[in-house]
Amino acid sequence: MLVCDVCGQALSSEAAVRRHLRRAHLGHQPCCPFCGAAAPGCEELRRHIEAAHPEPGPPGARRPELAAGPPECPFCGEAAGRELEAHVRARHGQLLGAPGTDTGNGEQLYECPMCSLTCTNIQILEEHVDLHLEEQSFSGGGDIKDLELAQQLQTEEDKWQRSEEEKREREEFKKLQRQHGLDNSGGYKQQFLKNMEREVDRGRMQPFEYHKRKADMMESLAFGIDDGKTKTSGVIEALCKYYQNENKDVRRVWLSTGVDHFHSSLGDRGWGCGYRNFQMLLSSLLQTSLYNDCLRDTTLIPSIPKIQSMIEDAWREGFDPHGASHFNNRLHGSKAWIGACEIYSLLTSLRIKCQIIDFYKPTGPMGTHPRLFEWVLRYYSTDNEGGAKVVCTSKPPIYLQHQGHSRTVVGIEEKKNKTLCLLLFDPGCPSQEMQKLLKQNSDGTSLKLLRKFVGSLKEKQYQIVAVDGVLSLEEKAARCHASQVLTSEKIP
Repeated sequence: MLVCDVCGQALSSEAAVRRHLRRAHLGHQPCCPFCGAAAPGCEELRRHIEAAHPEPGPPGARRPELAAGPPECPFCGEAAGRELEAHVRARHGQLLGAPGTDTGNGEQLYECPMCSLTCTNIQILEEHVDLHLEEQSFSGGGDIKDLELAQQLQTEEDKWQRSEEEKREREEFKKLQRQHGLDNSGGYKQQFLKNMEREVDRGRMQPFEYHKRKADMMESLAFGIDDGKTKTSGVIEALCKYYQNENKDVRRVWLSTGVDHFHSSLGDRGWGCGYRNFQMLLSSLLQTSLYNDCLRDTTLIPSIPKIQSMIEDAWREGFDPHGASHFNNRLHGSKAWIGACEIYSLLTSLRIKCQIIDFYKPTGPMGTHPRLFEWVLRYYSTDNEGGAKVVCTSKPPIYLQHQGHSRTVVGIEEKKNKTLCLLLFDPGCPSQEMQKLLKQNSDGTSLKLLRKFVGSLKEKQYQIVAVDGVLSLEEKAARCHASQVLTSEKIP
């Protein structure tokens, strides 16, 4: 067994060593078949052989370098001796192409079967063919490697895109949880304290005021009643007096019964509008004797955490199980938004007769809802016909819901040109602004806070909850059962 002097690879014969040297270590240049020396070209190789390895002795004698054994075929490795060329032509002619041609001076030329290049020596032809084969192998292997690389890159890209999509979905879900108060970040109490601490840090609240308001808040929560610090009373009565003296463009106006305005506080800012609107509606019902029996256990306006507990009680009675599951049957201690369905369930559980009206698409040009205004007009004007300009009805206010916010409808104006204008209490309006409406000598500019014309309400969908009487126990049970498959009435 022979070993390559360059890399130490074990080889079977000197011919194998020479081929190995030529292929692995000499860059595929023409090499001497006797000593393995590289030559820059075919002519230089011929001169090297004639000078370094002349044939000694009589014709037919072997060169000393080949004494160890006959030359081997470069294609199959078979020992061929001096008949190597004849062997290659006979056994491997298809690899060499056309037989060698005579140049005219006795020199044989061998044509490459792959590119038709002519070589002057069989070993040179072998090296040349080897180059073709290695190029093909490299090219084919490169194609395979390129395909594998492309597939790997595509797989990684798909994996990255799925990861990014899942990340976006998680972020959107967390955003919705935060937006709807379902992220377990605490409720009214936690937000109230956190916002007061922020006010102290910014120098907007003195420490003694912080401790006083904290004590008041804790007492309010302990008794389950609202502290009344965001309440404005007497606005409906002030509006009645204003319209009596208004002679400009209002033809008639219908007002609900007395309603107290409640606005959001440090504890529910950003999510408490539904609860504040319920407080407004409840403040009106408490002033009407018709509802005394229904509200005998609710004589004072409840706090927001108390309202959350009241809605949970309604769910436990069986109202709106689908809606309850949306909140995981839990509101207390959260900042969860509520809407028309929760208001309906709560009122019905108190035996207060109400209905949800769904204005599920615009009914006028430019995305407006004139049918909504017409419905409100019928609600207030029914049983209140007459010639009086100002009609103070016995109707409770209306809960108005759209995506992201809710307000309370407390009346409606009919202009001299027959256009309609809703009067709305907005929980986002602070009491300082609402108190401007209490001035009897008001010129009406403050009414901009309340007035909403048809062109002002352009949400895609609106829902209202309207109160209309008292339920018997049997009617309450029937509505509880119906709410389990509740479908609100839709106005086309």
